[in-house]
Amino acid sequence: MSNIIITGTSRGIGFEMAKQCADLGHKVLALSRNVAPIEALGYPNITALPFDITSEEAMGRVRDYIATAWGRVEVLIHNAGRLINKPFEALTLSDFSEVYAVNLFGVVRLTQVMLPFMQAGAHIISISSMGGVQGSVKFAGLAAYSSSKGALITLMEVLAEELKERGIVCNTLALGAVQTEMLSEAFPDYKATVTPEEMARYITEFALSGAKLFNGKTLQVANSTP
Repeated sequence: MSNIIITGTSRGIGFEMAKQCADLGHKVLALSRNVAPIEALGYPNITALPFDITSEEAMGRVRDYIATAWGRVEVLIHNAGRLINKPFEALTLSDFSEVYAVNLFGVVRLTQVMLPFMQAGAHIISISSMGGVQGSVKFAGLAAYSSSKGALITLMEVLAEELKERGIVCNTLALGAVQTEMLSEAFPDYKATVTPEEMARYITEFALSGAKLFNGKTLQVANSTP
């Protein structure tokens, strides 16, 4: 049984991952601003904690919970994301800051807070996007989002190198189109063939077993972009 932290669990892939990990018997700390959907499940092995990834106070609450209730973390899944869809000329620096605060800086800070509780064999997974992969197809309106996801990929590659002597594994999954609310925000008329449940199943399996085979890698998990 593993102790698993997942961010962005109020909907979509994160919500499904929390359920699936709990169904497999693992303990899950589900972090999101809206905890009502997770709490409504009534799973005894899921703890839903209100969490704003841009808040240092929220980071402290997570640290305190892990220190008192778990003491260790085997899997950390950075799933929370922020997308703003605007033409580049209409984007403000505040827009960029808002997106980067969730997609990059929040990942940095939560990882720093959790590392003292992670030992050899622990697995850190960041959920990126095909839009952040160098050389992939890019789409107008997503300059802030895609650039933040590209930075996230590089961050995880560096972390894998920095943490390898401690045996902590870091990988990134660059997702293609999944029929989530975020996809609808970016591409309102597009219908993906992959459901949140299907993608969550893949990520869950990778989170639990992928550390044995991969480190510092970016896996492109996509059958369409979008």
